[in-house]
Amino acid sequence: MDNRTYLVTGASKGIGLAIAKSLARDGIQVILLARQSEKLEAACEQVKSISSSSFSIACDLASYESIDSTIQSLQRIDSIEGIVHNAGTITPIQSMFDAENEAWERNIQVNITGVQRLTKGLYSKMKASNHCRVTTISSGAALRPLHSWSAYCISKAGLDMWSRCLAEEGVKDGITSIAIAPGIVNTDMQLEIRSSNVDDFPMVESFVGYHRDGQLTNPDDVAEKLHDLIVNHTFEQSGQRYDVREL
Repeated sequence: MDNRTYLVTGASKGIGLAIAKSLARDGIQVILLARQSEKLEAACEQVKSISSSSFSIACDLASYESIDSTIQSLQRIDSIEGIVHNAGTITPIQSMFDAENEAWERNIQVNITGVQRLTKGLYSKMKASNHCRVTTISSGAALRPLHSWSAYCISKAGLDMWSRCLAEEGVKDGITSIAIAPGIVNTDMQLEIRSSNVDDFPMVESFVGYHRDGQLTNPDDVAEKLHDLIVNHTFEQSGQRYDVREL
């Protein structure tokens, strides 16, 4: 084991869990964050079997109280060498005129304002590291509008710019930041998309086809491709956006 500590959000399943395991195999202590569930407990056991000092904290990025409690519980950690902001939600998958205000606003909170609040709360731990590497999981939706994904498109576009701003403002403290689009991955989010009503999401059949035709990638394969950038990206690379399909 080395002395590095990485925090991964949305770590109970999918890409987040795959990244947590990849980091653990590199000898890193991993802090797994996700909403409270049996999946989080099981994920933590998997990661601890690889990196024994790893642990999990139940945190809901839709709740400022939960975020603040998480920050407080991490006061015992001296430094954080990396953060992977993977947690996210695509809900609501509806026209911006039909979506409930609360659901639309929750998307923005989980995908971007919660990210800001959590990161700011960990700022002193990040500065205490010789080099804190922050990775945000982006999406192709950050680059183009998709019908019925307004909140998701906007929040991911905002998260990309947030990553660039962090790179700009964090350099004086040894903080770097990159964004990576993982492609179309076989996760619960994809299942949610495929389960959408065609009246709400006119492109649903395209996503059903991606799954049917075997075009979805495995989270573990994605994590393997992302690993080097997550743990080794440089100050020269900071502020950049990458696509896993080009790595």
